[in-house]
Amino acid sequence: MSMFCFQCQEALKNAGCTSKGVCGKTDDTANMMDLLMHVIKGTTFFAYEIRKNNMTVDDEVNHFVMDGLFSTITNANFDKEAIRQRVYRGFEVRDRLRKQLEKNGISFNDEELKDACTWTGETDGALDMKAENVGVLQTENEDVRSLRELVTYGVKGIAAYAEHAYNLGHKKDEIYAFMERALAGTLDDSLSVDDLVSLTLETGKYGVEVMALLDQANTSRYGNPEMTSVNLGVRNNPAILISGHDLRDMEDLLQQTEGSGVDVYTHSEMLPANYYPAFKKYDHFVGNYGNSWWKQKEEFESFNGPILFTTNCIVPPRKNAGYKDRIYTTGASGLDGATHIPARENDGMKDFSQIIEHAKKCDPPKEIETGEIVGGFAHNQVMQLADKVVDAVKSGAIRKFFVMAGCDGRMKSRQYYTDFAQELPDDTVILTAGCAKYRYNKLGLGDIGGIPRVLDAGQCNDSYSLAVIAMKLKEVFELNDINDLPIEYNIAWYEQKAVIVLLALLSLGVKDIHLGPTLPAFLSPNVANVLVDKFGISGIGEPKEDVEMFMAK
Repeated sequence: MSMFCFQCQEALKNAGCTSKGVCGKTDDTANMMDLLMHVIKGTTFFAYEIRKNNMTVDDEVNHFVMDGLFSTITNANFDKEAIRQRVYRGFEVRDRLRKQLEKNGISFNDEELKDACTWTGETDGALDMKAENVGVLQTENEDVRSLRELVTYGVKGIAAYAEHAYNLGHKKDEIYAFMERALAGTLDDSLSVDDLVSLTLETGKYGVEVMALLDQANTSRYGNPEMTSVNLGVRNNPAILISGHDLRDMEDLLQQTEGSGVDVYTHSEMLPANYYPAFKKYDHFVGNYGNSWWKQKEEFESFNGPILFTTNCIVPPRKNAGYKDRIYTTGASGLDGATHIPARENDGMKDFSQIIEHAKKCDPPKEIETGEIVGGFAHNQVMQLADKVVDAVKSGAIRKFFVMAGCDGRMKSRQYYTDFAQELPDDTVILTAGCAKYRYNKLGLGDIGGIPRVLDAGQCNDSYSLAVIAMKLKEVFELNDINDLPIEYNIAWYEQKAVIVLLALLSLGVKDIHLGPTLPAFLSPNVANVLVDKFGISGIGEPKEDVEMFMAK
């Protein structure tokens, strides 16, 4: 095999991609990401040692680890050279940390260290050769490998959310310290399977913390999301389509396009930006264009204007795609051949002038749908409806809630979630967050006494809101166990941010979660059995039969 990757739900034959990623990642890019992870883990080894000796890890280290991890998330970065530059940067950061320890009288023999802590390539060719031999299969024991990867992918999800909060000036050193300790733990051969299971659950705990931090960062700057009808049509102005998850980029773009004659539309996971009060003041912020990330090849053609990726969810375009020269990336995202917009300087704005000027030369978007969809049901908005919700539950008008958060994907098996939503009885409500919502948010499922049957809390990180809502309902109904609520969990996953959402729910004590459309390929049979036995994790079946099973509980 020329590569090996099994971190996402699209892993070939639910085992692993071995020659090219189903996501579109080439083997050499995948291998370079393996090398970046190798260097990041070596960096966190020294960072953890520094903290253990009561010294400070500086902000540059925290940001390097976050950005490096984020750039390796599925569909985030397809630019091998950008990943290579992160590897070289990793050598500098890692070796500086080692020197910091040595200056304070703490030294290591190379025999005491892992290769990740010592190897430094001097040339691009050396990096390419090394990159082919540092992947996940280096860990021979499949159960240890499975748990190490479960922790690693959870930490990747933490890093993504931590970076969004970081970009808004919200930092929490305890989160960075855990990321370093957890990744250093994946290098530690002395940790038993039980130790790694404990570390996995602790990863979920910090998942809750980082989502709470990001929620605070977003709401303190942009206000609490509120129930909003989002326009799906278009206007007759040139426009920019913004995708991904970073709201700070959204803010910068809206400010710089104001008065320019260029409209702004959200795409896929940026849809929830429409729910924030701070963004509603912009008259040129039109609404949402298109659907889930995997439909972008058709929808980007018809949009006509430039597309800005702020994070993951990129699908590499075909060679002859008419929109290829209209793609821009920023932050952790990257695409070979696309224009990359540099990071902020001194916490100022990013410079979006190039994409704005490009937009002015383009035709307006072609309309692909009309009407509106309703969203904005994060925890603050739902709590404002709490009395109505509680009354509906007590009266029997609402029999059950279904948490259907998570990711969407392009496999035909994802049709399950549309069919499942349509099979649900009219006295049920769907709680959702993440792009999984695109499977059912336009079905017109109606409402129950004014409460929409699809309550969209926002992006995947806003799954935190669903946990807050559940905890509040537990308190209102005076229950001792969150699992006694009339809430069922049928979650779709695709990439590593969904992994941290799952681990976060497990850390809160949620049990009997159904996960699909397939269980992760990186779960060994023994590790999968632990999740089944301890938490009741299970897969999905046929939509109608699953609905009957859930409703019979």
